[in-house]
Amino acid sequence: MNAPGAPRRNPEDLRSHQWYGTDGLRSFSHRARTRQLGYLPEEHLGKPVVAILNTWSDINPCHVHLRDRAQAVKRGVWQAGGFPLEFPVATLSETFQKPTPMLYRNLLALETEELLRSYPVDGAVLMGGCDKTTPALLMGAASADLPTVFVPAGPMLPGHWRNEVLGSGTDMWKYWDDKRAGLIGDCEMAELENGLARSPGHCMTMGTASTLTAAAEALGVTVPGASSIPAVDSGHDRMAARAGLTVVELVHRDRKLSDILTREAFEDAVTTVLGLGGSTNAVIHLIAMAGRAGVRLTLDDFDRIARTVPVLANVRPGGRTYLMEDFHFAGGLPGFLSRIPDLLHLDRPTVSHDTLREQIEGARVHHDDVIRPRDHPVAAEGGVAVLRGNLCPDGAVIKHIAAEPHLLKHTGPAVVFDDYRTMQRTINDPSLGITADSVLVLRNAGPKGGPGMPEYGMLPIPDHLLKQGVRDMVRISDARMSGTSYGACVLHVAPESYVGGPLALVRSGDLVTLDVEARSLHLHVDDAELARRRAAWTPPPTRYERGYGALYNEQITQADTGCDFEFLARPGRVADPYAG
Repeated sequence: MNAPGAPRRNPEDLRSHQWYGTDGLRSFSHRARTRQLGYLPEEHLGKPVVAILNTWSDINPCHVHLRDRAQAVKRGVWQAGGFPLEFPVATLSETFQKPTPMLYRNLLALETEELLRSYPVDGAVLMGGCDKTTPALLMGAASADLPTVFVPAGPMLPGHWRNEVLGSGTDMWKYWDDKRAGLIGDCEMAELENGLARSPGHCMTMGTASTLTAAAEALGVTVPGASSIPAVDSGHDRMAARAGLTVVELVHRDRKLSDILTREAFEDAVTTVLGLGGSTNAVIHLIAMAGRAGVRLTLDDFDRIARTVPVLANVRPGGRTYLMEDFHFAGGLPGFLSRIPDLLHLDRPTVSHDTLREQIEGARVHHDDVIRPRDHPVAAEGGVAVLRGNLCPDGAVIKHIAAEPHLLKHTGPAVVFDDYRTMQRTINDPSLGITADSVLVLRNAGPKGGPGMPEYGMLPIPDHLLKQGVRDMVRISDARMSGTSYGACVLHVAPESYVGGPLALVRSGDLVTLDVEARSLHLHVDDAELARRRAAWTPPPTRYERGYGALYNEQITQADTGCDFEFLARPGRVADPYAG
């Protein structure tokens, strides 16, 4: 980055100059309205204007502290000689927004892109972290292509219950199954309710939030070490201020997001996600983010890289022991990356350094059981496998390191549910004859069918099997699952059943074989019978007749291509608006 005293950009070279610096009526009006806001000319004229896009809201517990962190970002921008402006943008709360925030990821991406393009800003700081906010903000910012820094919301403190340390999400599923099995009761659940999530911040397991903020750091769009700092740690405030300083330097260097989000950067992000044992959701989001940056990333890239990188992060749920605070103090992502330098593209730039090599120089690991050495990995290969077969011609994924090993090669009879509500109502019906060998199949839960591809993929195990001690089964769907989830869950089956993919043709009793080592998912029904079933298949009714949902249904792409909107994902230039 620029050394102190290095040349600054001339004011007339700044993008905001079009709004503020000319002699016309419009520029006069812009300056007058800025006075109306209470700002002196000396505070903003000729200085880099930085948009702070903040996803804070009262109903997003992952981001409830970002109102305060925005002040730290502003502090850094002012210190570096810039002028910060905070913009509220859509908050996507994984906990509360239904049917799923995934339905609205592209809406936030669109809002981000158009805000950055339509206002007098020279650079941006993006504040997010809860699952869909990281990809949404970066997708929109990539399309707008300004100097940009991402500020992760940070993980919450570890949960506690009696003498146990809890991981949000992961232990929720575990203890809910214990309750259904009759092992604990309402009193214990009330205590768990108070101990599972103890502070602001996103899930402190290696769920989707931690996976994607780590991916953002690996891409090079955060300051070093940012992704694992606990949300309530004072270091998080300092990181936010550093981001403000950094974005002003980026503006002066005219280093845009397109200079950072290269093919090499995305390959390193995939390597990072797989080596962390991260969330399957990262597959969809990184493909979509790469597409916005003009990089074609595919399922085959994930499968190829997965065979080269070991899982080194012993963080739940892919690992068995630790949480994100442990990971942070063990060395965080810089420490993790220092263990796999031969698998990275070290000569690419980041927002803080001219090369990734410089950024991780001197990084160390301080706890070898949290971030494992290469000769003692959590798993020998990356934590996500890509499957192909007649049931998923365009691919499916499984987080196999979070499944019981005996299920990774399994053949069993399908038990099919046409939708999630039906599954909830009937999963315990004895007449279904579900056994531990059954393969639970859920359809109409994909991008269009869900709608929005909800996190339905960790289908519940029937109560009678839980009471027998069964804690995992093969489950197949066109849905996603929470990054905090676990189990032998085949996800993202493409094309989805709602549009007539092969999943729509499965019938209860059909044999299905999952073979993770062979990367195969096969339906044991001959082609002639499948053709007869296809001829009898009729499309489901349209989900939306108007509004955003109708736009979504018209434009959404399938899981294997990132579930972006076609009109946003297509290549093409959009010019800056005329401000005079």
